[in-house]
Amino acid sequence: MDPTLLAVGLGALIGLVLALTGAGGGVLAIPLLVFGLHLPLQQAAPVGLVAVGLAAALGAALGLKEGIVRYRAAALIGVAGMIVAPLGVWLAQHLPNRPLLGAFSLVLLYTAWRLLRKKSGAKAHLTGVPCHVSDADHRIAWTLPCARALGGTGLLSGLLSGLLGVGGGFVIVPALTRYTDLDVRSIQVTSLAVIALVSVSGVSAAALHGSVPWPVAIPFAGGAAVALLVGRLLASRLDAARLQQAFAWFTVLVALLMLARAFGWIST
Repeated sequence: MDPTLLAVGLGALIGLVLALTGAGGGVLAIPLLVFGLHLPLQQAAPVGLVAVGLAAALGAALGLKEGIVRYRAAALIGVAGMIVAPLGVWLAQHLPNRPLLGAFSLVLLYTAWRLLRKKSGAKAHLTGVPCHVSDADHRIAWTLPCARALGGTGLLSGLLSGLLGVGGGFVIVPALTRYTDLDVRSIQVTSLAVIALVSVSGVSAAALHGSVPWPVAIPFAGGAAVALLVGRLLASRLDAARLQQAFAWFTVLVALLMLARAFGWIST
């Protein structure tokens, strides 16, 4: 298959995952780029960020139009992530490929474990969360514990985004679920807004290092953006719990393949 068409098709899968879950785009993008387009992880990570960032920006813009993006929370998490993402990019350029693949595989397995142990159904609204939505104006009541929790989330997200090309949605969505009592849709689109912000920093740093293969990144990102718009139309018609379970088991399979490659048992 023509490499450009293949990049568009693989990018489309990323856009669909982001549209349906608000997370998991980077987790899926890196294996697709490593195995499908035979990129080293140092190049696959920024290409994944380009695609995920563009698609996330579109999703966040649509969420802003609907008024469900928590932009103050997104700004705090996003700015913290943008500060740390260049450090992750620098580390990625100075570490060998196989240990990075091994680290990425562990991240995948952790992600799958979190998804599989998560109970299906509505999110439990805990009264003890540090970031509580006020009943009066429906805004987050800002406190020091809330700012600390969301700021720490941004730092972790930014580091993983720069280092491995992941860490946006799969860190932010569970964090917002744990630390806030926002509804699911608001969590998803707020996560997309943060991913878009952090991706700007990570991609910029990678571009300065000359590690973004733009002939691959542009069609890959284009496919992701178009598929996200289509996926938003499908999201309300699909069972979110079953999609989550299917994605988790697929993540386990991909993690095992990546571990096998990290140990040299298979090659692309």
